[in-house]
Amino acid sequence: MNWSFIIFACLVASAACRPQYDYNAPGLRSDSGSRRSEDFIPILRSDIEFPDSEGRYRVDTETGDAIFRSESGAPTGPDGAIEKSGSVRFTFPTGEEFELTYVADAAGGYQPQSSWLPVAPAFPHEIPQFVLDQIAKAAEEDAAAARANAQQSTRSEGQRFSGYN
Repeated sequence: MNWSFIIFACLVASAACRPQYDYNAPGLRSDSGSRRSEDFIPILRSDIEFPDSEGRYRVDTETGDAIFRSESGAPTGPDGAIEKSGSVRFTFPTGEEFELTYVADAAGGYQPQSSWLPVAPAFPHEIPQFVLDQIAKAAEEDAAAARANAQQSTRSEGQRFSGYN
């Protein structure tokens, strides 16, 4: 194979892979492509309490365009899992206020609350009685199976340890 062809192919590949600087990301560059200082939003407040010896932390942030974020957490969940709560607040360009609060814990998972979140429509009709009866029967069968499994496991444990008496 000709070495000049390999070198030429490498040069073409390098030219094709060069960074493209003509992309104008929204809000980051002016029409001329240079960055403008007014495109950057200052951080007015950033209070951070790093995790202490018990694992608790807190973060509070406020930006120059009136975005507020607050979050705190602690290892209060099962096996030391971090459970947290917080809020986010800002104003839309239309002037409408947005606020969201949330809790994330082992009991309920992520639980956001906001007037901006969609709400499921009401169920369009009543659930027929035969469906409710079937659901109740399935729950009874599940409970009976759980009781049977519990009795079976206690009997087998008793048999396993009966030689030690």
